[in-house]
Amino acid sequence: MTRKVMSKITLVLAVAAFALSTQAAFAQKPGVEKLYIMNCGEGVAGDIGRWSPGVNEGKSMDFVDTCYLIKHAKGWFLWDTGIPDAIAAMPNGLVPADPKAVTWRRPKTLASQLEQIGVEPSDVKAMGVSHTHPDHIGNVEMFPQATLYVQKAEYDWPAANNEPRFKPSHPVELLNGDKDVFGDGSITVLSTPGHTPGHQSLMVRLPKTGVVVLSGDAAHFKDNYDNRRVPAINFSKEQSLASMQKIVDTISKEEAQLWINHDKA
Repeated sequence: MTRKVMSKITLVLAVAAFALSTQAAFAQKPGVEKLYIMNCGEGVAGDIGRWSPGVNEGKSMDFVDTCYLIKHAKGWFLWDTGIPDAIAAMPNGLVPADPKAVTWRRPKTLASQLEQIGVEPSDVKAMGVSHTHPDHIGNVEMFPQATLYVQKAEYDWPAANNEPRFKPSHPVELLNGDKDVFGDGSITVLSTPGHTPGHQSLMVRLPKTGVVVLSGDAAHFKDNYDNRRVPAINFSKEQSLASMQKIVDTISKEEAQLWINHDKA
């Protein structure tokens, strides 16, 4: 065999090897593959003036409570867990002590929705919550093995009777600011304090939809977000306004969509 023919064979093999390695690289490309929007509660707010002081006083409004299950190349990530699944068994829902607040119902359990898409709770290896109000952490202990991403300020914030907000045995990664969860920019926790001391939002890069920001309770509905209204019940008005501005800036920079957790529209 001549040296010229051997060189051609070597070149063909090299090109083939490069093509195969390129295909493998694309096949193993990290990032978010899919996002599932989960029904984690439906309710009626008695008086939405509770969330927008001086505006909408006495008006009622439908609320939703949403969780998001994200399929990443490195595993399942759950954002927020909604109101407790046990509320599904309450015929009249969970009626609040404050008539202005939300009466919650649970038409579908989180457990049944996971089952529907073939995911076991043990498959969820990582999770985060926007904050520690009961309508966001109601099912955290359905995932006792999942590493919980939460701001240290939120984790250390005492609950009623100085009780801890999570079981001390639950694995946790305490954050002091933003966090790129998988190190590839596809799921980023954004520190957005104000509603609570360690409130956080989530930025997700979806393969088709593009970037979405899951704002949690940085604003409860779009009207409040557009007009920078801060509920009197918030932990800090100044932090709340700064966090809304951070979300505005993020959306502008990333050309992202804003998904407000409780806003049905």
